Amino acid sequence: MVDGWEWDETLFSGSAVHYARGRLPYAPGLVDVLTEALGLDGRGRLLDVGCGPGTLALRLAHRFGEVVGVDPDGGMIAEAERAAAATGVAAGKARWVRARAEQLPAGLGEFTVAVFGQSFHWMDRDLVAATVRDMLVPGGALVHVSDLKAETGSADGLPWPTVPYPGMEELVKRYLGPVRRAGQGMLPHGTPSGEAAVFARAGFHGPERHVVPGGQVWDRTVDDVVAGMFSMSYAAPHLFGARRDDFEADLRRLLHRASPTGRFSERLPSTEVFVWWRDHRP
Repeated sequence: MVDGWEWDETLFSGSAVHYARGRLPYAPGLVDVLTEALGLDGRGRLLDVGCGPGTLALRLAHRFGEVVGVDPDGGMIAEAERAAAATGVAAGKARWVRARAEQLPAGLGEFTVAVFGQSFHWMDRDLVAATVRDMLVPGGALVHVSDLKAETGSADGLPWPTVPYPGMEELVKRYLGPVRRAGQGMLPHGTPSGEAAVFARAGFHGPERHVVPGGQVWDRTVDDVVAGMFSMSYAAPHLFGARRDDFEADLRRLLHRASPTGRFSERLPSTEVFVWWRDHRP
């Protein structure tokens, strides 16, 4: 947990409905890389901690006998349930639990794999890592998934203008102030890193690092980019209060100035995967 900041249930309030449309997907080869690295065979149980709208759990559902997604945001759980039904994942195959990671094990039983998809930094990390290790079966694994932060995507050869992220960030600051917002609090120094030390302290072995290559061209509309902004904790819809519509109107004007056609292109980031084993690597 970040010093001086406390989690509260408004962190992603109103953001869930924007996730699927607004967030860039993980690199396309992620499921294959995880299948090979973990020896997935359609059996076992997956625990997705901070599952959001089921982004990772649903992509991996056919590689496990059961997937369980845990998230404290009711909107995220509702979106996960909707997405599971839309993609044909049976109710008996996927289970969605509204709870904080700090409330685990919550009677959920043992798991073969636990995954954190860009969610671990919001938690009491030492507590959650130790608890999750106890929830894994012998030989089980914890997987930390995120975009490859050090990567710089090239704009060469893109069919449409790039998304004007710097201008969008400045617009958010104009409405919400210069310090990053997060729920009812603020994060002047951002979220914590150093996951490796946390997992090592909890008794995990590893890590085994994999990079799933990105670079694929992804075309987006103005509506996609607006959804992406509202999917972020620092620009969650509730933060703007009565000025939400004004902010969206200004955001759309900014985007149309950047691309009069209303279309943008960017390259998908590579995905970085760290596998940590409950015991020594099997």
